[in-house]
Amino acid sequence: MISRGWKMEGELKTWLSNAEKVVVAGIGNPIRMDDFVGTKIAQDLKGKVSENVYLIECETVPENFIQKIIDFNPTHVLLVDAAILGLEPGDSRLIKPERLAAFPAYSTHALPLRIFCEYLAETTEAKIALLLIEPKKAGFGEGLTPEVEASAQKIVDILLEILP
Repeated sequence: MISRGWKMEGELKTWLSNAEKVVVAGIGNPIRMDDFVGTKIAQDLKGKVSENVYLIECETVPENFIQKIIDFNPTHVLLVDAAILGLEPGDSRLIKPERLAAFPAYSTHALPLRIFCEYLAETTEAKIALLLIEPKKAGFGEGLTPEVEASAQKIVDILLEILP
């Protein structure tokens, strides 16, 4: 588990190395357990980041925030979401939007994230990436499982260290 965390930290540091203004968009459904992890990470960052970081709690409708993202004029957009990738619960991957088709992920969102990312790429000059976290349980219920909660906390700690 430690090596995976360090790998993710290195990938995020590299990806954010020249970041000036960053959008962190947390995606997830608050009544579908681990599916809420992206939104939870955005919540946990609130009040702890600079004005160069725009935190959005998208829940299940990231497309509702497109104009706010465009208006912020970010250099980087990080979308954080749960996705079934065939990994261990809590494991995560940082991927570029064009690689979404390669992952056997499912979506609970009205607008598929691939299309959302394509639109952002066309309307901003920002670098876009998805931080996808493997859920353990995505059925109806509230609260994250311990594995996903631990992963979310590790991601928050990493982001607090490297965000501009």
